Amino acid sequence: QVQLVESEGGSVQAGGSLRLSCVASEYIFRSYCLGWFRRAPGKEREGIASRQTDGSTTYADSVKGRFTISRDNAKNTLYLQMNSLKSEDTALYYCAAAAGDRDVTYYGGCRFATWGQGTQVTVSS
Repeated sequence: QVQLVESEGGSVQAGGSLRLSCVASEYIFRSYCLGWFRRAPGKEREGIASRQTDGSTTYADSVKGRFTISRDNAKNTLYLQMNSLKSEDTALYYCAAAAGDRDVTYYGGCRFATWGQGTQVTVSS
């Protein structure tokens, strides 16, 4: 069973930074597109960053230039570095893999169907 385990999120003031991490099994990490999604209060879940196996990345306009998706192959870990955070970035954040068959969502050219447990990020103004 594919598992994605996310780090704890946190609370930060506007303008600050946070880094989220997500550990996956080696096979999933190396074989599939990986990404980050978020669900803000009262809103639909949205894709914000994805990274395909060829290294190409996609970012939502709302985070472009502020967030960076990256990976550490030695640790099978996906990261989301979030800088210049704004109050509107407050949300539940999920990492996702283009594997499996649960709650299928398409983003950045990938078919995401495996999800982490979600981690809360709160940005205060």
